[in-house]
Amino acid sequence: MATPALSGRVDAPRTPSVLGGRTTPYDDVLTPAALAFVARLDAAFADRRSALLAERRHRAALLARGGALDFVPATSAVRADRSWRVAPPAPGLTDRRTELTGPPDRATAAEAAASGTRVWTADFTDATAPTWHNVMEGHRTLRAVSEGRVGPGPAAGPTLVVRPRGWHLTERHLVVDGRPVPASLVDLGLHLFHCARLQTAAGRGPYFSLPQVENHLEARLWNDVFVLAQDLLGLERGTIRATVTVETVTAAFEMEEILYELREHAAGLAVDHAGYLSSVVRTFPHRRDLLLPDRAKITATAPFLRARAELLVRTCHRRGAHAIGGAAVRAVPVLGHDRQADEAALARIRLDAEREAEAGFDGTRVACPGLVPVCRTAFDAVLGDRPHQLERTREDVHVTAADLLAVHRTSGRPTEQGVRAALGTALRCLDGWLRGDGRVVHQGRLEDAGSAELARCQLWQWLHHGTVPRARVLRLLDEESSALAAGDPGSRWADARDVLVRAALQDELPASFTTDAYTRYLLGRE
Repeated sequence: MATPALSGRVDAPRTPSVLGGRTTPYDDVLTPAALAFVARLDAAFADRRSALLAERRHRAALLARGGALDFVPATSAVRADRSWRVAPPAPGLTDRRTELTGPPDRATAAEAAASGTRVWTADFTDATAPTWHNVMEGHRTLRAVSEGRVGPGPAAGPTLVVRPRGWHLTERHLVVDGRPVPASLVDLGLHLFHCARLQTAAGRGPYFSLPQVENHLEARLWNDVFVLAQDLLGLERGTIRATVTVETVTAAFEMEEILYELREHAAGLAVDHAGYLSSVVRTFPHRRDLLLPDRAKITATAPFLRARAELLVRTCHRRGAHAIGGAAVRAVPVLGHDRQADEAALARIRLDAEREAEAGFDGTRVACPGLVPVCRTAFDAVLGDRPHQLERTREDVHVTAADLLAVHRTSGRPTEQGVRAALGTALRCLDGWLRGDGRVVHQGRLEDAGSAELARCQLWQWLHHGTVPRARVLRLLDEESSALAAGDPGSRWADARDVLVRAALQDELPASFTTDAYTRYLLGRE
């Protein structure tokens, strides 16, 4: 493949150095030109990223001290203006009734190609443990898919969407002047440099799913990254498209503004229930009225989750954007382990997908190829031959700020069974993550880093508000850790336990478990 020519608009900054000089095994990914491209993005946006992360921390502190969260008065004009719309659906993103998400490895890419899904999201965030090997091999896989060496080729297989790591993470293997490069810019930059031309030549484009966006200013930063990247690569503006996952509480109050900032690059909004629940705890650690019950008791029909979903559909469709659900994107059943359990799980997922289709969603995300037919059938019944239902603007929906935070209307208190389940999920996910596996099977369910994040947030919240005695949690933690260590002596249960204690059993709730665990356990152990 010919090396893309870079525009001379931005002076070439210093090229990132690779930690330990570990370029050789991945010199096909870390070419001098690719590193120079990432360096230009880093030079242009690293400072803005740092400023926005500082603003995140400032706002989080205000909310934690009792500040109110509401729709932003300063952006009311954007919400009131009915004239603006996002760009029309891009090639390959017109019909999105099923979207399979998974790690960016060749086995998953092959499964996606054979599954019948319309879209495959290669997830560097929740489905991937961010080891250097996993990240580099992930980019090799994306290039192989784009070149047609895996699957039927980019023009015939499912549309490729890449989910980069969030703004809060860094890639410590790439360093500029002693500072690690933002992981988001590494994931986006390497994919764009190696695959953007291949995707556009196939009649599609480089598409992204943006995680953990907190507000419209962060969406604006993404949009500016897209503009510069397209300029540097000589791509027409609007070639890049992005779907934003609304998985933070603050983003739920700025959905229209997020679409507005990205409008020429916007592909829609998506829901993630587990991420939203985690964000509730992180955003309002002090509020007892937002106490979550056992995870198993919180379904998509919970009033505050339903309010966010309906507001998302209304927001997207009034602006011409796709609304993507999440019927089975978290903790999905691994089919084949128990026939009766499989049938019950499929029935629940089928019902969730049917509810989403009836509510106006244009498609849904799943994390297991075996669930694609179930969800596709649910959307086929509503969509028929139509590629989407953007015409359903859901003007009947009226959601208030209180509706988005009405956790108190979800009944139930944490039980010992729920505490044990949270501990077991967190420990198994963390053990797998530390060993380089982004997803693990636990009790017949496929779990990932998002599952671990929700579990540790729930545990912290229950302890912080005294709903569950600390002594009981420690006893159950010891029991779970001992049982797991005995069952798998080669595991990293001790490290997983340490990560969980640091992330969930302290007085203050860390912003995420990944930042500390990545530095403490993954970096330098590969």
